[in-house]
Amino acid sequence: MDNKFDIGQFVNTFTEQSVVDGLVGRVKKKRKQMKISQRLLAQKSGVAYSSIRRFESTGEISLSSLLKIAHALDSLKDFEGLFKGQIIVSLKDFEG
Repeated sequence: MDNKFDIGQFVNTFTEQSVVDGLVGRVKKKRKQMKISQRLLAQKSGVAYSSIRRFESTGEISLSSLLKIAHALDSLKDFEGLFKGQIIVSLKDFEG
């Protein structure tokens, strides 16, 4: 028997690449839901068409360009929660 499984199907295995892949997928999905082509997104965001193509194919993009794309897709607010999680070291920290 040569059964092979992807552990990611059973366990959350976050890696940098899996986060990038998920982000690219969500951006493409949102763009398509809004019926916006890559060229139109480039015009709306001010990000070069070639940069958008590269991002959607490789996941590579600058943070400032990603923020411009998010703004053009009405998703800039999604960045607000990044790194906001409260770290609780003890129960005393949790008490109100």
